Amino acid sequence: MRSSNPRPPEAKPPWRPTPLIRGSVVLHAGAIGLALVRPHLWPWALSAVVADHLLITAAGLTPRSALLGPNWTRLPARPDAMPAVAITIDDGPDAEVTPRVLDLLDEHHAQATFFCIGARIVRHAAIARDIVRRGHEIGNHSYRHLKRFSLLGPRAIADEVMRAQLAIAAAAGETARFFRAPAGFRNPFLEPVLAHAGLELVSWTRRGFDTVNDSPDGVLGRLTRDLAARDILLLHDGNAARTRAGAPIILEVLPRLLVKLKATGLTCVTLSRALPGARAVRAVGSAGAPV
Repeated sequence: MRSSNPRPPEAKPPWRPTPLIRGSVVLHAGAIGLALVRPHLWPWALSAVVADHLLITAAGLTPRSALLGPNWTRLPARPDAMPAVAITIDDGPDAEVTPRVLDLLDEHHAQATFFCIGARIVRHAAIARDIVRRGHEIGNHSYRHLKRFSLLGPRAIADEVMRAQLAIAAAAGETARFFRAPAGFRNPFLEPVLAHAGLELVSWTRRGFDTVNDSPDGVLGRLTRDLAARDILLLHDGNAARTRAGAPIILEVLPRLLVKLKATGLTCVTLSRALPGARAVRAVGSAGAPV
């Protein structure tokens, strides 16, 4: 059992605006100046501001974009480690599905990162503790998983992030290192909040759309097409779609995915284990145990 004392977040550089954000500030100042000095050109100034806002909105609605701030779409390169991927599992804990997912991961000696919703952690604290006890990691997926998360202002975003951080620490005894925005959508206010909290934004390399796709073959195909070392894969234990027989999709897909990963020589690691300086990922022996 791991220590019940929450670990501090890893040191993270202070927030620095990206070139897009810096350029946006300059553009707004220039547009105001142009409208004041040349009032008849105000339509051009307004058009430039509107175009800038559209670009920022598009960046926020593109989950794998790094235009608004650092964003993991693949694991960092680790020359000292075995080829590895990260399985990330969103929207739990779920009282029915998550314990069965944990059992499957145990059977295959695989580790995963669970991006959990803070309010669900409060309701299912024992499951959160079990996730950590079994050697997995919990990431922050906001407190309420609001569909309008990307429309929130800085104070509301900070509240969603920090309430989830507190819920994770209280239930699991760990301070989350990683954050995933609901549906991957965000706005420019998120990255300063994450920097202050010591959190890294994580999206994914590939996803199976297992919240809407009821075909295990289809979900597995999306996850494994062009599969490569350092990929970050996305599944869901909460809000999972159901097969036509009524089974949560993840329970049908995960065992087949883990067999595929082992057959291709890929090890499953948590996101923290992929960080530079973390203990090197080791190969998995024929019985599935680390060697």
